[in-house]
Amino acid sequence: MTSVLDLAPVIPVVVLEDAADAVPLARALVAGGLPAIEITLRTPAALDAIRAVADGVPGAVVGAGTVLTPELTDAAVGAGARFLVSPGWTDRLLDAMRGAGVPFLPGVSTASEALGLLERGVTDMKFFPAEAAGGVAYLRSLASPLPRARFCPTGGIDAARAPEYLALPNVGCVGGTWMVPGDAVRARRWDLVESLAREAATLRG
Repeated sequence: MTSVLDLAPVIPVVVLEDAADAVPLARALVAGGLPAIEITLRTPAALDAIRAVADGVPGAVVGAGTVLTPELTDAAVGAGARFLVSPGWTDRLLDAMRGAGVPFLPGVSTASEALGLLERGVTDMKFFPAEAAGGVAYLRSLASPLPRARFCPTGGIDAARAPEYLALPNVGCVGGTWMVPGDAVRARRWDLVESLAREAATLRG
């Protein structure tokens, strides 16, 4: 099973109010070089948006973010999500994500939470909220004592900060919203989204 961390250096974190925007937005991101797209389950339109991208954008690898319960896990995979992301984890949620048959990233913000996942055999994690939880310095300090843990930091990261995270040995990718600004989505400026995605896709160098 391919790791979420190996899909792309940057994963756009998308919040959609209108599922009709999902396909043109995803096409713009894919054209810009960002095929892995996390649509968060924060709005009533989210599951329909995931379904639309899964059905209508062959080049996209659409995932579900803000997966908080086993029920949401089932609903997201049923809609076509090819990976799952959560801001945290519980034993019940972890069991559900592990049984879903798709790659997943449970969230951590402390060394103890990361150790808990390592004990369960999970090495790929979301680090959230990245900037508020210690940022680059904190993740750098975890690399030596927790060499098996790999992270996708998300939360407060922008185009200027992303390269610092991507340079860390224990970071596989970063998540962010800067390539899908709300004003551009509301105005349906898919050309701007594609341009920002193209810039983001080159951040690892």
